[in-house]
Amino acid sequence: MWKFMKNYALEIYTLIAMLLITLVAMFMDDLTVIQQFAVWTSFLCVLHEWEENRYPGGFLELFQKNMLGCELDEEAKSGSRLATAVFIYVITIVPFFFGDRIPMFPVAMASFCIFEGIIHVVGIKIMQLHKPYSPGLVTAEMELITGVCLIVYLAVNHLGAWYDYTFGPFVFIACFICMQRALLAIIGLTYKDVLANVRKHLTGE
Repeated sequence: MWKFMKNYALEIYTLIAMLLITLVAMFMDDLTVIQQFAVWTSFLCVLHEWEENRYPGGFLELFQKNMLGCELDEEAKSGSRLATAVFIYVITIVPFFFGDRIPMFPVAMASFCIFEGIIHVVGIKIMQLHKPYSPGLVTAEMELITGVCLIVYLAVNHLGAWYDYTFGPFVFIACFICMQRALLAIIGLTYKDVLANVRKHLTGE
């Protein structure tokens, strides 16, 4: 069962996410704006994962070449998507249910969206790509726009205190670190290994 989940992590994530979105559309009326943002972000994340990994795909291959400095077998590649799927569920479902009462959560979701858009542009430079595109870039920029719009909506409507905007990004960072640690554990590396490989790649050592 575990092997099946690792081998089909992307498909399982997509199926569950789209099922949840469909159920929301069918049975939940009068969604709040924050809930609508959460649903839209969840849908964008599905598209983003497919752009990164399948159509056109290749992001993980670039990541392992430029960041990890090692080759991953297919099982490790597939298993790494499990950690990503759990992270995305948390970062979108929690704001859906609690975002209207705790604005810190939608701020965290917006921070994630903005981060995605920025990191894919920065990744073009870090990975020294020959064309201005990294797999996942198009949907990542759509996520960035969504994140900015969500922050603007919260600010204009005074739906958060200073601590929501201050600590929301830290909530995202904490969740992201947990996801990264799980991902690296699956493939058998540490942050130290990754940072050393990035340094070697950038300095040409």
